[in-house]
Amino acid sequence: MGVPRPPRRHFSVRGFRVSARHLPVVDETSAGGLVIKVREGVPWVAVIARRNRAGNIEWCLPKGHLERGESAEEAAVREIAEETGITGRLVTGLTSIDYWFSTGDRRVHKVVHHYLLEYVSGEVTVENDPDQEAEDAAWFPLDKVSRMLAYPNERRVVAIALDLLYPEANV
Repeated sequence: MGVPRPPRRHFSVRGFRVSARHLPVVDETSAGGLVIKVREGVPWVAVIARRNRAGNIEWCLPKGHLERGESAEEAAVREIAEETGITGRLVTGLTSIDYWFSTGDRRVHKVVHHYLLEYVSGEVTVENDPDQEAEDAAWFPLDKVSRMLAYPNERRVVAIALDLLYPEANV
């Protein structure tokens, strides 16, 4: 079956019409996920706000690229800590998201591995984000965070976490 091909798109580069399928393909791998903290019996999840290409704020799950020699699990723990200030303990894998997008000079095939983490320590902050990509970070109730998230694929990750944590609710 393999990886689905990206949709064919045309765009203009310096006045020339170029088909995206003729651009070189770059593979990227990232990892992140949901770090859960339970307060008074209610699970909360730390999410971040980033600016999209149009300059608007979008809430999303913390994630980032793997560093050389790093596993996806290690990257998820590190990226969540960098972008939210929260240290988490890996509980389990949730799912991987696979998608394509184009930049001016290449097509990118991106795979993002998402994990469930349990809160260990820390206060929510973006002050330690080395890339300064996160504008803000905050806790949201797990059962309400989906309506805050900008991307449908990330809402699906939350649904998978809810199914895993509350299997009796899905009978």
